[in-house]
Amino acid sequence: MTPIVKPFEVLFDVAERSTLDHPAYGPYGSLAFPAAHRDRPWTYSNFVQSIDGVASFGGLHASGSDISRSAEDRWLMDLLRAHADAVLLGVNTLVEETQLARQTGRGNPRGPVYAIADAGCRDLRVKLGRRREMNIFVTGAAALNLADYAVFDGERLDALIITTEVGAQRLAERKTHPHVRVIVAGENQFVDLPQAMRVLRSGLRIEWLLCEGGPTLYGYMARAGLIDEKFVTVSPLEIGLQIPPEQARSEAEQKSRPKFRPTTFNAPGFTFETAPAWRWMSCRRAGDHQFNRYRRA
Repeated sequence: MTPIVKPFEVLFDVAERSTLDHPAYGPYGSLAFPAAHRDRPWTYSNFVQSIDGVASFGGLHASGSDISRSAEDRWLMDLLRAHADAVLLGVNTLVEETQLARQTGRGNPRGPVYAIADAGCRDLRVKLGRRREMNIFVTGAAALNLADYAVFDGERLDALIITTEVGAQRLAERKTHPHVRVIVAGENQFVDLPQAMRVLRSGLRIEWLLCEGGPTLYGYMARAGLIDEKFVTVSPLEIGLQIPPEQARSEAEQKSRPKFRPTTFNAPGFTFETAPAWRWMSCRRAGDHQFNRYRRA
């Protein structure tokens, strides 16, 4: 059963207006994006965080939904996916969410498929002329068995992997699903993200790309100047950065035992001189949740 989505209160909005009249825009209002860059997609991200800037509880409640607790936030994810040619994610996000589903019994034990759930948003995607949904995963050199994950089955959407020469060799050794395309961008352990974005734009004709993280992938994309916009949901929770000792740990955390929770930016940051500025494009409210849109200035 689809949760009831309350109308968003528009506090201000100076972004582009949609040229398409479609009922899916009803709760949120008009939404549109600029044209893609000539050499890379127009890339926007979507994250939820607490009022103190934490992006995940970690432990057994590490998903964004545990922070948002909002039907409107989940629905907005679908609206943003409807406009994107593809959704970009780090492989660690897929692996960790799959491990968590198996450990807790919540969700598919073969992991999530990052697809549009709302029927109205799926119809909007068709009317916008977007192709079949696609998930793109980035990994330096992870040795994945793709058969372990439902997202690579090809039933609901197309899946693609961006990796290095080393990573591509490891995937080949494990007999990658024949319908899963692998793009090589970079050598050794690190993906060349600017090169990967050029390939997506020129080779796959991807114009609008939605980056859903996790925080590490987003951080390196931002450092490379590859994020054009960001949608940030602020949930009315105060969580704290340091993990309390009484919090139960997930299977993945038994080995690393992190001390701190992640923010939306988990990569080397900027200096005073290099920190980029952002323009506040819109602000909406649904209950006590705030929904912001920023564009890199």
